[in-house]
Amino acid sequence: MSRTTPFSAVNLYQDVAVDAETWNHFPDTDVVDITIQAIKKRGIKVILAADGDEALAVIRKLIPSGSEVMSGSSTTLIEIGFEDYVARGTGGWILLHTKINAEDDPVKRAEIRRKSVTADYFISSANAIAQTGEIVSCDASGSRVGAWPYAAGHLILVAGINKIVPTVEDALQRIRTYVFPLENVRAMKAYGTQSMIGKCVILANEKQEGRITLILVSESLGY
Repeated sequence: MSRTTPFSAVNLYQDVAVDAETWNHFPDTDVVDITIQAIKKRGIKVILAADGDEALAVIRKLIPSGSEVMSGSSTTLIEIGFEDYVARGTGGWILLHTKINAEDDPVKRAEIRRKSVTADYFISSANAIAQTGEIVSCDASGSRVGAWPYAAGHLILVAGINKIVPTVEDALQRIRTYVFPLENVRAMKAYGTQSMIGKCVILANEKQEGRITLILVSESLGY
């Protein structure tokens, strides 16, 4: 099951007024099934996981030892235990985030970070998933979505079913009125600075078979 963190949505509701009833609810099983089929028709593989522990186990199976791995900052990945697993260094992966943190020169560090979106495997989450199959995410700088369209060799996304909404328009509305206010509070608490909606990506179709995998988790994860 997932782990609640200080930055989990439930712990931020007291700091910002958001409509959790509309934007953070569990859809019916039929809706989940319809959404999965719609995503698959767009060339994206979907694996349904019962909980965060199973989602983490799937990630570990998907990424071969020796692969370059980079992940975008994600409350969801923290909640499923991915960041703790990576910190233990037991996966046999080449962790680009470790290389970034080890570089003292700010110019060189920025260059490694820019190139990290081309990793063999980029792990991230999504802000919203439309029942029509589109997967949507926004970021302030682009570091979490830059790998999505093309750069990463393989893109693995992890998202709870609480992020399913009817349409792409609803997905963008979810980001503007629910995700961003919570992320802004998180950024203020974590970094002492405000966030913003800077770069947005909509995965509408993927031509390269097997490049993108969505691990859809039957839990409420992230925001």
